[in-house]
Amino acid sequence: MEAEDNLHDAFIEIFTNIKNYKGKGSFEGWMKRITINKAISRYKQTYFLAPIKDEYIEDTTVNDSEIDLSLNDMLSLIQELPHQYRLVFSLYELDDYSHREIASLLSITESTSKSNLHRAKLILKQNIKLKNSVHNYQSIHGK
Repeated sequence: MEAEDNLHDAFIEIFTNIKNYKGKGSFEGWMKRITINKAISRYKQTYFLAPIKDEYIEDTTVNDSEIDLSLNDMLSLIQELPHQYRLVFSLYELDDYSHREIASLLSITESTSKSNLHRAKLILKQNIKLKNSVHNYQSIHGK
């Protein structure tokens, strides 16, 4: 429902301001920027963004061979991330924002953005392994 509300608000903003589109860059890119900014604005109003620092660095790489999940399962795991981690993960990995851009959008430091991304990946890696274990167990035991 939150995503639907964000999309609805973004479309209203797009239609209201379509006269301001100057034809520079792609129309899709212009709409994407409005949509993301609208979602971030709503997110900032709803959630308190606290800086989180993690000094401990652990490998967050997940090999394709480790992932035996459907796209829906992966999206579900991403949605289960804590809000701030999910937001930074989505902006960085899915929307190709840099840490500098994320820091500016969320009013956090670049190091906090990097730390939040790192923590999101650690949680995802752990949850992928857990989900794969459950999936494999169910496959073996016919459940």
